[in-house]
Amino acid sequence: MSGYDLIDSPWLLLRLCGETTQKPYSLRETLLQAHRFDALEVDVATQTPALMRQVLLPVVMDALGRPSDRKEWARRFTNGRFTDSEQKAINAYLDEHRSRFDLFSREAPFAQAAGLHTTKQETKGTALLIATQASGNNVPLFSARTEGDPLPLTPAEAARWLLHAQCWDTAGIKSGAADDDMAKAGKTTGNVTGPLGALGVIVPMGRTLFETLMLNIPIGAQPADDLPQWRRPPMSGQWTTRRITGLLDLWTWQARRIRLIPEETEQGLQVCRVVLCAGDRLQALPEWEPHTAWSFVKDPKSPTGTQRRPRRHLPGKAAWRGMEALLVAERQDGDDGAETSVLLSHLADLQAEGALPFDYPLQVQTIGMVYGTQSAVVEDVLFDSIPLPIAGLRTETDTYTTLVEVTEQAEDLAKAVNGLSADLRRARGADPIPWNKGQRPGEFVLHALDPLVRRFLVEVRASADDPDQLERGHTAWEQLAYWKTKDVAERLFATATGSEFAGRVVKKDKAEYVYRLAFAEQNFRRQLRAALPRWAQSIRDQPDDEPGELSA
Repeated sequence: MSGYDLIDSPWLLLRLCGETTQKPYSLRETLLQAHRFDALEVDVATQTPALMRQVLLPVVMDALGRPSDRKEWARRFTNGRFTDSEQKAINAYLDEHRSRFDLFSREAPFAQAAGLHTTKQETKGTALLIATQASGNNVPLFSARTEGDPLPLTPAEAARWLLHAQCWDTAGIKSGAADDDMAKAGKTTGNVTGPLGALGVIVPMGRTLFETLMLNIPIGAQPADDLPQWRRPPMSGQWTTRRITGLLDLWTWQARRIRLIPEETEQGLQVCRVVLCAGDRLQALPEWEPHTAWSFVKDPKSPTGTQRRPRRHLPGKAAWRGMEALLVAERQDGDDGAETSVLLSHLADLQAEGALPFDYPLQVQTIGMVYGTQSAVVEDVLFDSIPLPIAGLRTETDTYTTLVEVTEQAEDLAKAVNGLSADLRRARGADPIPWNKGQRPGEFVLHALDPLVRRFLVEVRASADDPDQLERGHTAWEQLAYWKTKDVAERLFATATGSEFAGRVVKKDKAEYVYRLAFAEQNFRRQLRAALPRWAQSIRDQPDDEPGELSA
């Protein structure tokens, strides 16, 4: 069986800057010409961090070294490409380790265990590698195929999904490798998801693939014993639980033991069957994991009284709605809260020192996976991309204050409309819509405000942290936000019947509460004025029947 060299065989999908079509490129071409590409093109959003962490970033960092300080990082970033000497170093590195980048090697196949097999010599379909395909207990709700349907993959496709499985594979029982001492009855239990499955992944994106690579390499010393998986001994079916030695180890973590089984077909070399078993387990997630933000929750058992956990993304929630978690560099002592990722914190420091211009068009991708039933099935794949003004990453700036206030205002407007809906429903004798059931009208407000917030984020880049310019932009945003909220509220008022005018009296805890249309509208206007103080100031002297005020 012929091999498949990932260094010089085309398997990574990319698009040249300014072009609309994508083409496959080899690992060597991808890195040496990184300045010519926009970004990776992927089959599913969760492949982006998998390919970045499992191959691209560790090759660059191991070949060139990690920037020791901000000055070195800025020098390399300002070049806009890998210099001739850096390209020479990357070429030499790839040539030196070529044997470990053979996808179908008999001795050490890339990111796999050679000769991996179960005691019964069982194999499974390649759908086992693909989170969105039906396989075993993982049967997506709207999957168009069943586990019995063949799913042949080209070597390029198989390589991409192999690395995806090392990062995102489901938890639960796995087939036991024949040489796995910890397998029982041919199975291995207690498996957790791949390492990225526990995170709400945050990936800074630049204008080119080269800039994106640099934006994702943290600054600091690199441990001498930190090695990527291809510089470690070839894997067997045995696995262990251990601590991370450094970034290279973390990025190329082998959470599963996998063997791709290639075969010659009429369509050429393809992978139709795989063996997938348990792999190494993290003893603890390092606090310097660079691709996630963090939440702090109260924990009486912790010496500090709080516990630091990776912040997960929520289904249906736009990335800008968690803006504060993206911007706060450090948690304030004494309270719960959030802390941004190591990478975004570094970018804030670089911008403060002038290494990155204030108007740099930084994009941030938020990527996650929602698991169900003990994390053994995939329910949803989460993805969003938002522009993030770099000046907003520093909490002492006016940009930071403005961004946090705008996102909080959007939430307040949604709450105001939800409160209006609840008051109108009570006025007609019905209960409010439960917060965890059905679709509340506040979601329509957030949906309507979404393009306004994204446009505002782009426009803030040009403000140079100018308070006057920020204030004008903020005022304009509030006025547009008012009209979007008004449109949703008017739909609620249009459903009112005669019963809402008369209202209802509700007794609760020996007190009486009156709910009627007039009170609902009055309360809603009060909340609007509180949420949008700049808009409220602009209409303060206007009569109620002039534009700018709601009418029932």
